[in-house]
Amino acid sequence: MTIKAAVISLGSTSSKWTIKALKRYIRVVDDINLKDIEVTLSGKLDILYKGKPLEEYDCVYAKGSFRYATLLRAISLIASQHAYVPIKPAAFTIAHDKLLTQFRLQQQGIPMPVTYLTATPEAAKKILEGMNYPIIMKFPQGTQGKGVMFADSFPSANSMLDALTALKQPFLIQEYVETGGSDIRAIVVGDKVVAAMKRKAETGEKRANIHAGGKGEPINLDIKTKNIAVRAAAAIGADICAVDILESAKGPVVIEANISPGLQGITGATKIDVADKIAKFLYKKTKEISESKKKLATTEIMKDITTPAVGKEILTHLDLRGERILLPDYVTKETKFSEKDEVVVKIKEGKLSIEKFEIGKSQK
Repeated sequence: MTIKAAVISLGSTSSKWTIKALKRYIRVVDDINLKDIEVTLSGKLDILYKGKPLEEYDCVYAKGSFRYATLLRAISLIASQHAYVPIKPAAFTIAHDKLLTQFRLQQQGIPMPVTYLTATPEAAKKILEGMNYPIIMKFPQGTQGKGVMFADSFPSANSMLDALTALKQPFLIQEYVETGGSDIRAIVVGDKVVAAMKRKAETGEKRANIHAGGKGEPINLDIKTKNIAVRAAAAIGADICAVDILESAKGPVVIEANISPGLQGITGATKIDVADKIAKFLYKKTKEISESKKKLATTEIMKDITTPAVGKEILTHLDLRGERILLPDYVTKETKFSEKDEVVVKIKEGKLSIEKFEIGKSQK
């Protein structure tokens, strides 16, 4: 079986690693730049690559910045009609919006820090007045720790509120979980955590992200934390996902889910070839789905062959048993003949017809 896969991305190093790893398992792997993709919305929905319809693949792994969330969702929605997509279409909307992520994880009972969203500055001030400091204030969209602000007091938070109000952007107010400037990143592939690292922020920095200067080291997660990470990925609809977790006094809490995670930091920290873990999973999952579709198609074909529609002619061999002719099972099933029925047999040279005998029916 020849499997064809495509990785649609912005050409990051992580994407290049994944493509290289995929080629160890799949013969045809196309590297497609997201910026060369268009989606037609009038008439037939279609994906265009450099102005021409994108060919069909067995697996389409689409990933990229939150700025392309709408396009990525459309690509995955169309591609999922005939290919395996590891990131469900809705996940691009959910994972790229911290508020929607909060809603979805809360629905699934996954622990997260207490978070507030307000409609007006006045309502926000009332919440800030009742918060225990320090706190976190952040925009719903953004990755790699961007758009995350730390306020250690009400005056500080109030000043940030004035600035955020001027920007006319929604923002979240979240309790601060003291972890000494560290967090955990777990990479979920399928239903397993394939790698995890503990990130430590630089001195004076609250964000532990590698892109913000944080340092990573390998960590072995307990079963509870692994389970939370896997459930979080499943909740947003991603078979491949990075889940960021804080170790709070009440236990692990999820702060973010990233469906386009960088692989350099965690690969370097854990010495685990995460790209290969992803590639191997994509190959096995795609092969499994392709074989399942092939078996289903074969079953449907055999069903059409062995169970013809009523009234249609069929070509078969006679099963002669002495002076008897045995009818195929599907014939007796469709005609509902039984041994108790009386039948009228009409015979001509080279022709035989059988009908149930019904009282009152004229016999010609």
